[in-house]
Amino acid sequence: MRISARTHYALRAMVALAAADGMMLHAGEIAAEQHIPRRFCDNILLHLRRAGLIHSQRGPEGGYRLARPAGKISLADVIKVTEGIEPPLDDFPGAAAPLAEVWALLHAHENALLREITLAQVVDRDLRPITG
Repeated sequence: MRISARTHYALRAMVALAAADGMMLHAGEIAAEQHIPRRFCDNILLHLRRAGLIHSQRGPEGGYRLARPAGKISLADVIKVTEGIEPPLDDFPGAAAPLAEVWALLHAHENALLREITLAQVVDRDLRPITG
């Protein structure tokens, strides 16, 4: 799975918001702390807000905060906003046909892991998969 710079920045911004524990953060603070170019950060935050992952408030007391608890937002939720849904793989010809199944399994495992890990786990540095 290839992850774009946009997605890296979105994940970093979301983890910064999760670490703020409900406090509002200004876009400039997020951009500076996470080394994200400011215009890029503004655009990413706009997309995350439109997707319903964050809330924004204008004014000096405003900024951005998560729309749901960090434990309810998975890495896959963020990646879906920035990367979209990955199209199915092309068919492999002839003897290589079984590779399509291998790639499908790999993709399924990646997605399962990303759906399982939440922003709260990243903030808490508790990246053990949730079982049962």
